[in-house]
Amino acid sequence: MAQSIDTLVIVGVTGDLSSRLLLPALGQLLTREKKRKLRLIGVGSEDWDDAKLKETLKGSFETSSAKGAAVTDLVKHATYVQADVTDLDDVRRLVDGITGTPALYFALPPAITAACCALLEQTGLPDGTVLALEKPFGTDQKSAHALNEQLTRLVPEERVFRVDHFLGKSTVLNLLGLRFANRVFEPLWNREHIEKIDIVYDEQLGLEGRARYYDTAGAMVDMIQSHLLQVLAVVAMEPPATLDHEDVRTATASVLRATHVFGDDPAASSRRARYTAGKIGRRSLPAYKDENGVDPAHQTETLAELTVEVQNWRWSGVPLTLRSGKALAAKRSEIVITFRDVPEVPTGFGGKRPANVLRLSMGPDRMELSVNINGPGDPLVLDQTVFTDEFGEGQLLAYGEVLSGVLDADPMLSIRGDAAEECWRIIDTVRKAWKDDVVPLQSYPAGSKGPATWAPLG
Repeated sequence: MAQSIDTLVIVGVTGDLSSRLLLPALGQLLTREKKRKLRLIGVGSEDWDDAKLKETLKGSFETSSAKGAAVTDLVKHATYVQADVTDLDDVRRLVDGITGTPALYFALPPAITAACCALLEQTGLPDGTVLALEKPFGTDQKSAHALNEQLTRLVPEERVFRVDHFLGKSTVLNLLGLRFANRVFEPLWNREHIEKIDIVYDEQLGLEGRARYYDTAGAMVDMIQSHLLQVLAVVAMEPPATLDHEDVRTATASVLRATHVFGDDPAASSRRARYTAGKIGRRSLPAYKDENGVDPAHQTETLAELTVEVQNWRWSGVPLTLRSGKALAAKRSEIVITFRDVPEVPTGFGGKRPANVLRLSMGPDRMELSVNINGPGDPLVLDQTVFTDEFGEGQLLAYGEVLSGVLDADPMLSIRGDAAEECWRIIDTVRKAWKDDVVPLQSYPAGSKGPATWAPLG
């Protein structure tokens, strides 16, 4: 796709997200795409200047081994604008200083982003502007809808990028290729043959200084609403006619519209817990409630589990369970497809014949398929073997793929407005049940697998 954007404006360039994720990915992208011409404008409230921005760029680029003429040119011409993006005069000054066709990437908390967008309605934007917004997109279904309406007054929907780095191109295309390019899988990809699907993202990391955001979000909003429901939509979608953004995003949005809490019973279909003091390897972690910046009264969960159902012909009755948590014993990021048992095995076979399971790991992308075969030795004794393969690493970091889509104005990997609202709809009833204390907040020691009473997934 031809380059669409020639000016990248990172609003919040002085923050951790920018230096740790956005800028290294940008450097990698420019290293790979040597002919891409791009001007960078960094915006922040801190007392920086052009020299400080260039120093930060060089440091971030070193972490991704960025090099080449495109990288050198971007650093040379990068400029910094000190501005309060909630102040109308500062926002007008910022917009007036933009040249070319810009992408505004808001590396800011959602409330500040929304406030800035309200001011942009008064200042206007250059023709062809793209807006990129980090999650969470709103705080519930109602606020997400209001933000959607606000954004469409600024730019058309196809020029709004609601960023989810989980939807990196390599992961999405690996899933689509596996499903739709293999006759051995797609005919079985339905309620007749699949017993359950589990999507798990467990972290060993604790709070890591994110109390200001995380303590008002928790695992349900931070991971399940923002990321794992999007992964579910790709896993469960109908075949798109093409890989064009309109076809892919229409297919995923259709899945989300059909998704509901399993049995429409949030109390029976959700669980929540919070870590207590413990050790992960050699690291000692305090209890979450004792972490710096945490308000124990918030009752924030650090481990969440939610079972949903896609109420359509393909998936009706199949439980899809999403789980994510912090400070757990092991890092785990995978989609687990468990197939139904065979109706009957001929009398005379012995040994083990557990269910066939397909595991799809997300980063690094990898697959494992377990099948039952005649074991070594006695041919009448069944045993299970596992076939494995690596999909291979993507060409870019996840945020590099995000930025590539933003700069080329290709929204295939961004979340469409209606899909963002549906994700809030799915979890809002659960959050209410939790707020009403219908679902108890359990606990687990940091470094454990979670509460002892929870059955493992996958």
